[in-house]
Amino acid sequence: MSVAPDINAPLALKGQVLTFKEDPDQYDYWEKGCVVIEGGFISAVGEAGRVAVPDGAHIVDHGDDLILPGFIDGHVHYPQMSVIASYGAKLIDWLNTYTFPEEAKFSDQNYAKATAEFFFSESLKNGYTTGAVFCTIHPESVDAFFTEAERLGLRMIAGKVLMDRHAPDDLCDTAQTAYDQSKALIEKWHNNGRCLYAITPRFAPTSTPEQLAAAGALYQENDGVYVQSHVSENVDEIEWVADLFPKASSYLDVYNGFNLLGPRTLYGHGIYFSGEDIKLAVETDTSIVHCPTSNLFLGSGLFEYEKLRDAGARLALGTDVGGGTSLSPFATMKAAYEIAQFRNYSLTPFEAFHMLTLGGAKALHLDDKIGKISPGFEADLTVIDLNSTDLIRHRMKRVDSLANTLFAQIILADDRAIRATYANGSLVYERDSK
Repeated sequence: MSVAPDINAPLALKGQVLTFKEDPDQYDYWEKGCVVIEGGFISAVGEAGRVAVPDGAHIVDHGDDLILPGFIDGHVHYPQMSVIASYGAKLIDWLNTYTFPEEAKFSDQNYAKATAEFFFSESLKNGYTTGAVFCTIHPESVDAFFTEAERLGLRMIAGKVLMDRHAPDDLCDTAQTAYDQSKALIEKWHNNGRCLYAITPRFAPTSTPEQLAAAGALYQENDGVYVQSHVSENVDEIEWVADLFPKASSYLDVYNGFNLLGPRTLYGHGIYFSGEDIKLAVETDTSIVHCPTSNLFLGSGLFEYEKLRDAGARLALGTDVGGGTSLSPFATMKAAYEIAQFRNYSLTPFEAFHMLTLGGAKALHLDDKIGKISPGFEADLTVIDLNSTDLIRHRMKRVDSLANTLFAQIILADDRAIRATYANGSLVYERDSK
């Protein structure tokens, strides 16, 4: 994208405004609302007639469009953009057949840069302003990612993947190089602008105990860094982990044994959790990221949202591209709803949008900065056209509540519904008016 952030001039956005509180069923909603942005932060929000707009502010009236906090993708692989929609494989075969050959290309800085630019273009088109993102083992892939994130003024979490076994030779590092390169990247990028670093072992089977210990050391030694990986995604994978780590009581416990659970640790999938696993996640303040389109596409299993929610786990939604099938938040929420139906639970539209905004921010331990439209919060906002297609327009004629409005978008909308995306107070995406 060619849009550069400009946070100097005050900005006032008018439209319907929705922002959640701690509980998904508690929210602030203004049918004719106004959000004032100054210096990259929200300075005021409320009914349009009662909000003081600074002199000289640029006013953008979005009419009946819905203004929400910027969307949060809790688990996504930017290097896999070119292998999305690859046919016919379960998790391990999918990695070997599609993912690993593609990721080998990211030693080329220009290839990484082009892919990062495309990834951000597509993410912003879908309303995402924050993500927890996997790069590849190549430091070049991290530099390319954060360079573009910084240019756009985005709040992003990312890190170099760590793998020192059970992967092609050209995608393996060592415990020592993983530590050294990650440490250098942390010093370069962590808290550089809005960039945050995540120590990123791909998953337990592709890291030796020595490398997982090195990852745990990095987490303990560096204030405020993240950890991200995968856990309990696939039955065959779980059996493999049990063979590789026989002393651990579960897949999640493998990470616990290497000091890789705790605040700011994000684990994708978590489908096959025992009661003890859920208890461990909650007690260690570990976040679990639900990746519904990926779970369906790869035939991995059905996430137990209600059980983890009731236990008090921090939960976010992730697109998991390219194992997932879409960067669309609507497709992701729709799949989450459908999986919950199989688990005899009806995921409410408020719960879905809450996970996409404030709930996701809470899972990322960023709920003091993003996920909410409130004075003092970073000005990341997504604007939804609630009548983006003929079918949605037809359906909306019979919608009689905010809940049904949101649900219709979840089921029927796609990237055409994203009118605009703002990050750090600047317009970073605007839908073509045609």
